[in-house]
Amino acid sequence: MNRKIDNPVEAGQRLRRVRGIRTKTGVAKELEIPYSTYCSYESGTRCPPPQVRERIANYFGVSVESLFCTHN
Repeated sequence: MNRKIDNPVEAGQRLRRVRGIRTKTGVAKELEIPYSTYCSYESGTRCPPPQVRERIANYFGVSVESLFCTHN
């Protein structure tokens, strides 16, 4: 399934929801990405590259599509 990648703001909102009570610092550390980079994904100022989208989805135990793709 080839779905369109959402705009970063909507993806960031879903990312915040799936993070739940985890801290941004802890998630960034676990993903081995800079804290500021992870924050920019959640705030919607940046969209992660494909390989990072995959790591994030795997970390949270969800599909890439559920976090980063348009839902019709």
